[in-house]
Amino acid sequence: MKMQRFWAALALASLIATAFGARAADDVQTPPPNNDAYSPATLTGTLAKARDTGTIALGYRDASVPFSYLGARKEPIGYSIELCTSLVAAIGNAIHKNLNIQWIHVTPEDRIDAVVDGKVDLECGSTTSNVERQKRVAFSPIIFVAGTKVMVKKGSPIRSFRDLAGKTVAVTAGTTNEKALRDLDRKFALGMRLQVVPDHADGFARVANGQADAFATDDVLLYGLIAENAAKGGAYQVVGDYLSYDPYGIMFRKNDPQLAQVVRDTFQELAADGEIERQYKRWFLQRLPSGKSLDMPMSAQLESIIQTMAGGEAQ
Repeated sequence: MKMQRFWAALALASLIATAFGARAADDVQTPPPNNDAYSPATLTGTLAKARDTGTIALGYRDASVPFSYLGARKEPIGYSIELCTSLVAAIGNAIHKNLNIQWIHVTPEDRIDAVVDGKVDLECGSTTSNVERQKRVAFSPIIFVAGTKVMVKKGSPIRSFRDLAGKTVAVTAGTTNEKALRDLDRKFALGMRLQVVPDHADGFARVANGQADAFATDDVLLYGLIAENAAKGGAYQVVGDYLSYDPYGIMFRKNDPQLAQVVRDTFQELAADGEIERQYKRWFLQRLPSGKSLDMPMSAQLESIIQTMAGGEAQ
């Protein structure tokens, strides 16, 4: 990692905080430097917490295939999980300490609060980074680009959003997909009957058992659910145009500049040495632990984002 640059930045930040302390009376004051063997500069925020506790709390999802879900051993696995564990290693290197991971289950409804309230240090799921959410939390550089689509049983007459008029549509609570569906329903007066469900697995089940005509969420999650449930029978398809734009990122707390620097530097190096691309191939092109593959080549847009990231420009 670029630890020399990281610690130099911390030292400079400490000098600036001292020089302008009188001007920032309403800000959280930087504590005096200590002689902790793990800390060559004053640590704050999540890095200080990690040094003191030896633990990082990672939020995971149980049905966001292939980003963050439970494998056969009921342990969190997935693309986002792998990127998060790389961040944990980088944080450990920054504070010269081996860190334990505390796994915390989060849902679409409580994930942001879990980060804000300090229950979770990094949220490793399939969370869209948008302006509204950035008012409450910070995000890593973009790790994936998705968009809202709908899944139906094969043979369904539904082919576009206009065919959802008067239909029962499941959507996960607390997601950008829910907002996209409500906006669409209002704009085109479709009269959809929305069933707001707690998680993606529930939305898939509603279509499978006939309680809903369609399930709306990010396209990649729909393909993941179809792949994971292939052995259970039933035939499903993803239809229609994109109904929203959803760039994913790893969530962490706002106003934590030291952690933000580690996240930026880590993602730049993961992009530059090809690790992000390797993890993408593992989770989107190769067989998943279930034996199925999503077979989703990386989009040109994500390729461009990763190339820019490798050059030191976070997106």
